[in-house]
Amino acid sequence: MELSDLGFDQWFAAQAAELEVDGCQFARVSAVDRGAYLIMRDASTEVTAKLPGKLKYQMGKSVEKPCVGDWVTAQYHDNDTAATIRRVFPRRTFLRRKTAGRRTKAQMIAVNVDTAFIVQSCHVDFNPSRLERYLIMATDGNVEPIVLLTKTDLATPEQLDEKLATVRSITPARVIALSNVTGIGFDEFQQALAPGRTYCLLGSSGVGKTTLINRLMGHDAFETRAVSSTGEGVHTTSRRQLIVLGQGAMLIDTPGMREIGIVGAGVGVDTGFEDLVALAAECRYADCSHEHEPGCAVRAAVETDELDEGRYFNYLKLKKESEYTEMSYRDKRKKDRAFGRFIKSAKKRKKR
Repeated sequence: MELSDLGFDQWFAAQAAELEVDGCQFARVSAVDRGAYLIMRDASTEVTAKLPGKLKYQMGKSVEKPCVGDWVTAQYHDNDTAATIRRVFPRRTFLRRKTAGRRTKAQMIAVNVDTAFIVQSCHVDFNPSRLERYLIMATDGNVEPIVLLTKTDLATPEQLDEKLATVRSITPARVIALSNVTGIGFDEFQQALAPGRTYCLLGSSGVGKTTLINRLMGHDAFETRAVSSTGEGVHTTSRRQLIVLGQGAMLIDTPGMREIGIVGAGVGVDTGFEDLVALAAECRYADCSHEHEPGCAVRAAVETDELDEGRYFNYLKLKKESEYTEMSYRDKRKKDRAFGRFIKSAKKRKKR
């Protein structure tokens, strides 16, 4: 099996020329679980890998440490049953979110992903605001989004048409409607998977992500559980994991996410709200916040029902969230630089 079958293309080959690879082999991170790693150099073999303490210290932030989908250089030992990660390749694309809670740190979900399947259920999970957040996440990391609308068997034709119309009013991205029960739409989903390319499933618990993977693999490779009596999904996937499918595509499964915080994705927010950005160009003031200023074309569109009020408020919320987290990171970088200068000056004084 060639490395290209795991997604190693000319872009990564060019990056490899800049890395020290003496005594190492190229491998791809297939799973991360509480600081432990699984890596693969072909589709049939995974081995455990560790990150040396020195490299772990040099990387510092968790977003810099190996993530599912990363390409690394690794030294194999113990008869190729274990490995040590030596270098991490630059990332071409990424999916990230703000860590849960009040902290403004970023958390990598998956990297080097070509397409993100954003899974929404036709049942109680259908949530346009959540969909907008996933779309921003994909745009922020230069990942192509495709919306999967699952459990269509639980919706009447009229309800399905209504949900499809809602999705298409939010994004021009491709939409695939399917049912794991009836099989309708599954062939279209399967045909969207190309050999050698990497895909990621994003969505809440209970929307059918694991069931989709089991269907693709032709057997129940992963545990699934019914949704709870409240209609909320029950977690089955406990870690992010890269799976090589029989037809050659790679699929990263992810645990359901209850919080999808935006991390410094200003461009991504605007890309997800092109209609508001177009209206904003007609505002009286170039720096209009679209809240209180006179001559605001965005607010005027809301007042005349040209623009949905819920979409308007969600845009303002996401914009503020993005600006806040980005400002926080700039402040942190400024402090890091100041601390670095302090360390250097302290070392110089010590040498004297």
